[in-house]
Amino acid sequence: MVIAQQLREYAGLLEEQGEDNFRPRAYRRASDVVAALNRPIATILAEGGREALVALPAVGEAIAGAIIEMVGSGRWGQLERLRGELAPEVLFRTIPGIGPRLAGVLAEEGTLETLEDLENAIHFGNFALKGIGPRRKQMIASALAERLARRSTPYLWKKSSQPPVALLLKVDRAYRDKAAAGALRLIAPRRFNPTHEAWLPVMHSKVEDWHFTVLFSNSRRAHELGKTKDWVVIYHQRDDEPEGRSIVTTSTHGSTEGKRVVRRDLLQRNAEPTEPIAPA
Repeated sequence: MVIAQQLREYAGLLEEQGEDNFRPRAYRRASDVVAALNRPIATILAEGGREALVALPAVGEAIAGAIIEMVGSGRWGQLERLRGELAPEVLFRTIPGIGPRLAGVLAEEGTLETLEDLENAIHFGNFALKGIGPRRKQMIASALAERLARRSTPYLWKKSSQPPVALLLKVDRAYRDKAAAGALRLIAPRRFNPTHEAWLPVMHSKVEDWHFTVLFSNSRRAHELGKTKDWVVIYHQRDDEPEGRSIVTTSTHGSTEGKRVVRRDLLQRNAEPTEPIAPA
């Protein structure tokens, strides 16, 4: 019942924050399906894995991933993001082998937010952290595989598409213009916000067949460099693919100085390198 309630809350926050297309309806339909089940969703997951969730009406890959995260950790990063409560270091500490220090390092620059991010980093990214040997890395990878109900090799995971750079820059411009005009809902992030001020604008939009959620970066690094109003984090999703993430910043050096550049999330499979394009 808690998972059904969280799916419904997510749908409500999407609507409250300006999302006016089918995504809220999709999450609300999934909430109704989960609430009407005659046995716990955790039992269905334990017996049949991710495939059993996807087989349920109104529950595709994206919502199945959300349910798995909630069942495994009691948290849901996407919901916490919209609430302004996202704290990756707390989530990472739920994984055996990750203590407070390592969790803080993983979350410090805002590169990793979710267990999916962490799993991708271990298998495809740069996870060569000091003090993390092969045995500990394997323990963390095994715990993540179990938590995320991975029953096959990670190289067979469903791929997430990447929006065209021109489209990301268009979304970046729209977000910054609306934020400057005070036209967006403000949320009060819990991290790095001791006064609990509602300062972080959030925008939801649909362009072509892409769904976007856009916020300024609230990472430690962005605060340290005074870039919280320059670094734009764009979460993107199409159809029922996993959510992806890109960052748009103003370049400060080289041939792209003064231009907005798109930095693909290199933790994703199939991610492309940094693509500097278009004037700010």
